Parts: sequence; structure tokens; C-alpha cells
Amino acid sequence: MSISRDRVDRGRRRALGGLMALPFAPLAITALAAKRGIAGEPAPELHAAFWIDADGQPTRFRLAAQRGRWVHVKCWQSWCPGCHAHGFPALQRLVEAFADEPRVVNVALQTVFEGHDINTAERVRETQLRYQLPIVFGHDPGADAADGRPRTMRDFRTGGTPWHILIDPAGDVVFNGFGLDTAAAIAHIRASLA
Repeated sequence: MSISRDRVDRGRRRALGGLMALPFAPLAITALAAKRGIAGEPAPELHAAFWIDADGQPTRFRLAAQRGRWVHVKCWQSWCPGCHAHGFPALQRLVEAFADEPRVVNVALQTVFEGHDINTAERVRETQLRYQLPIVFGHDPGADAADGRPRTMRDFRTGGTPWHILIDPAGDVVFNGFGLDTAAAIAHIRASLA
């Protein structure tokens, strides 16, 4: 017997009841269904082989140093069509919305779990320039791990790319999933900063 995806989604919405009223509810259902992510837990530190600043120069980035700020981490791979079609446009909207707000930090982290010979460190700066994003970019290669997955994927239990992680000022993960509703995220963050 086969159950349609639409029927399963309707059942999840009914089962979750009031959760649908929360800003990230549709995405929470996806994360719940996939048993991915660590929403509701403290964010572990990000580990990358390197970080570059808005000018492409080597820099450091630590989540611990961002306490008191909202942090949005956009995980991507250079060859990922969804990253370019959906993930980066979402990131651009968040960067534009909070360009002059020091209490919001956006970061792009290439989390390579496949195509290690294509999703290289060199692609990080190329992608930063392509989207004209004046934010910190990083590279978590994953190739050295036993299973080929980067540490970010393991620590945050991500399901691939594009993936968004939203961390509140207390350092807790409030969203961890594929499709971020940027309008809801922007409204939620703005309301919390008012």
C-alpha cells in the first residue's frame, strides 16, 4: 500500500497542531520527518579548514564569539543546483535585510560531502564574488573524515545542501533545515531585536 506524500504531510500538520503557528513551522515538519538537525539544542562550534572575510582575506570565525547575536549559517556546495537556485538567493535576502545590523551575522560555509574534487577550496572565493556577498565564507572539506562527511554535517546533523542553520543570541539552534522561509525568518529576527 502506498500513501501519498501530500496525505502524509497533512497528517503531520494535524499531529503537530499549534506548531504550525510558529514562524519556522513548515520547515520544522520537514526536519522532523527526516530526523535531521539539532533545533532546540545549543549550537556546537563550527569547524572549517579555512575562513575568508568579505575581501577574500584569511580570517577566523567562531560561534562562541558571536554570543548575543543572531547567526545564520548557509551550508552549500559549489556544484549544488539547489544552492544556486534557492540557497544563495535566500542568503542574499537575509544579508540585505540586516546589512546595517551588527546583531545579525550571516556566514556561508561550503560543506563538502560529495564531489570532493569539484567542490574545492578555490570555489569558495569564486562563489563569494559571484553573489557579491560581503560576509565571511568558509570551507569544511570533509574528505579526511572516515565517511567523507564534513564535521559541520556530523555536528549539526544536516541532511545535505542547501542547508540553513539559524542560531539565536543565546547560542541555541532555532532552525536547522533545507528550506528557510526568509520572510518569516527576517520578521522573527526583527521582532526579537525591537
